[in-house]
Amino acid sequence: MNKMMMMSSRIHICFLAVFLYASLTIIPTSSLGHSHICLSDDHVALFIFGDSFFDAGNNNYINTTFRANYYPYGETFFNYPTGRFSDGRIIPDFIACTVAAEFAKLPLIPAYLHPGYKRYADGANFASAGAGALVETRQGSVIDLHTQLSNFKRMKTLLKQEIVEAEAKTLVSRAVYMTSIGGNDYAIYTANSSLFQSYSPEEYVDMVIGNLTTVIKGMHKEGGRKFAFLYLGPLGCRPAARAINAGECDEEITALVKLHNKALFQVLQKLESQLKGFKYSITDIYSIGSQIMNNPLKYGFKEGKAACCGSGPYRGLRTCGVTGVNGSVQGYELCENPNEYVTFDTSHPTERTNLLYAKAMWNGNQSVTWPYNIKALVEQS
Repeated sequence: MNKMMMMSSRIHICFLAVFLYASLTIIPTSSLGHSHICLSDDHVALFIFGDSFFDAGNNNYINTTFRANYYPYGETFFNYPTGRFSDGRIIPDFIACTVAAEFAKLPLIPAYLHPGYKRYADGANFASAGAGALVETRQGSVIDLHTQLSNFKRMKTLLKQEIVEAEAKTLVSRAVYMTSIGGNDYAIYTANSSLFQSYSPEEYVDMVIGNLTTVIKGMHKEGGRKFAFLYLGPLGCRPAARAINAGECDEEITALVKLHNKALFQVLQKLESQLKGFKYSITDIYSIGSQIMNNPLKYGFKEGKAACCGSGPYRGLRTCGVTGVNGSVQGYELCENPNEYVTFDTSHPTERTNLLYAKAMWNGNQSVTWPYNIKALVEQS
């Protein structure tokens, strides 16, 4: 595990530049668009899909209650809420930063829906907090994975206005496609008795994986070749689950997560043999997250079970940042130092935990990330 956590210190080099680029609300929108730019031969873009683990603020621009655009989200790095469900940066931020440090090319990737963002040659973030692989998961309140793919297709048209068409085709094939999805589908399943009665756990997992597979094939059809996925983490042991299970993990959710992760690995193996040029990376954040939660001191944390922000047992009730009509606090608690906590709110990692996950994705060894890590994908022509 110690080897997995080792990473070049170059991940820190671009933090200042990332901060300046990420603070979109204080940068004139004209600076975010660049027409007819020239790309180097080794330029690699990042296209990001999924849920709140990866959402950089897309939900700020849709009609939904699944938002993190209020204090204390963003408090430790951005110094204001960006829409990320963390006290600071999320996993794609660290991956983009590492690509920049290694190859001196890529800035942090803002939300695709940000009205001022136009530099698609660097990539785009389509993720939406609360989204699932199934269209029906929180339908009308999130950007589901199929719609995220549709947004990617629209972006490709705009990309051809930014760079010549031949370069756009090359960029799309060299890019890395990062996806984190599924947790919200299973949250809906366990909370909905009619779904629970209609489908067995195995049937429901097949539906989720089937929808994800359709989108992956759609990305491949559009030119994508390099894909990076996260296993679902230990969702049954997050503060939200412990709060309603007397401090214990939710075994029902845990069983679904294990079924999902196994099925995801199996389908990616099949796609590798079916789709031309298809290469993939899986990072086992279930194992990593479980080890960190159960042994927080080993990894420099003080608290592995309770959240930094929330209320109730283990701060597992979703009240982080919620205020009354007059701005009064509604009883949520906030820790003094999020770096001491594995989890920030009821369900989402702190920035420091996101960094550990990002390290594993970027250059983790075969025990946690396989058959490639993202660094290996980026380096392939």
